[in-house]
Amino acid sequence: MSKVIVGMSGGVDSAVTAYLLKEQGYDVIGVTLRTWEPDGDLHNRCCEMDDARRVCIALGVPYYPITANDIFKCHVIDPFVDSYLKGKTPNPCIECNRYVKWAKMIDVMRYMGADYIATGHYAYIIEKNDRYTVKTAKYAAKDQTYMLYKLTQDDLAHTLMPLGDYSKDEVRKIAEKAGLPVAKKPDSQEICFIPDDDYAGYINAHLEGKSVKNGNFVDTNGTVIAPHKGIINYTIGQRKGLGIAAKAPLYVQSINAENGDVVLGSNEDLFTNEVVIGDTNYLSIEGLRAGESVRALAKIRYHHAPAAATITGLDDNRAQITFDEPVRAVTPGQSAVFYDDDMCVVGGGIIE
Repeated sequence: MSKVIVGMSGGVDSAVTAYLLKEQGYDVIGVTLRTWEPDGDLHNRCCEMDDARRVCIALGVPYYPITANDIFKCHVIDPFVDSYLKGKTPNPCIECNRYVKWAKMIDVMRYMGADYIATGHYAYIIEKNDRYTVKTAKYAAKDQTYMLYKLTQDDLAHTLMPLGDYSKDEVRKIAEKAGLPVAKKPDSQEICFIPDDDYAGYINAHLEGKSVKNGNFVDTNGTVIAPHKGIINYTIGQRKGLGIAAKAPLYVQSINAENGDVVLGSNEDLFTNEVVIGDTNYLSIEGLRAGESVRALAKIRYHHAPAAATITGLDDNRAQITFDEPVRAVTPGQSAVFYDDDMCVVGGGIIE
């Protein structure tokens, strides 16, 4: 009997993951990674662990909470704050998956002598070109492959994701039929460590001696329009909350962390064909040498519809994405992820 460590978030997805694997004959162990410090949100986070524990009791499987707050701060919180201070808009869930969830869970797997880890992500893990990659879930509305492109070949070789075939409604029905106590628990919609969705407030509270760059709104010619509240309050494509009265709608075009300028312009100014990414990671192929190209479908944010593009390798583990048609609001700090015709992840990287 294969032993599997299931990452238990306290939600319905991970609960059904544990249930399905147990039904398939796996020796299941539930684990929750505690990534938070005991502060103002202690009650809510403890409730998540309580829910995970209750699920494991209902399933009759062991449960272990594992402390991971140090690596979470190092690989998620600190880079998140630094990225905003540099005028970028990061996606911390991607970094958390690679450097916290998988890194820690794989360690736990090996320590406990298990064969696999498992998560409640909506995706398939498949083999292609003698490599592991992730393929989009059956129901595109819940597909989470965008968040998984940074995983390593070793990570994927030791991971099970049993929810690729299911819709969220089906998952909830399975949980209800199995008598799992989280069957009707609402989904979490925000970043886990910012429960009130106040990014700027969180960053200001975690500066640790650093400072937020203030400056001016300027137009695309560099003419000063008005002072702003600090660069951490803005992201590319933003229109609301600028506090600017203008004859035509203004959108954030770019953020200069050195002088504090936030450039405003028209919606038309937000479109471009070319995107450069760094820190690339490849799944279904080994990589792209400088000058080597592949055709793909690329997306520049989680909810962006994949669009036809050419991916060309550059030096220093970078690549250029040239879209057939212009894309809107390319945002430094976000990830661009590209897929083949079968909607398997080829690779991705951080937008520069």
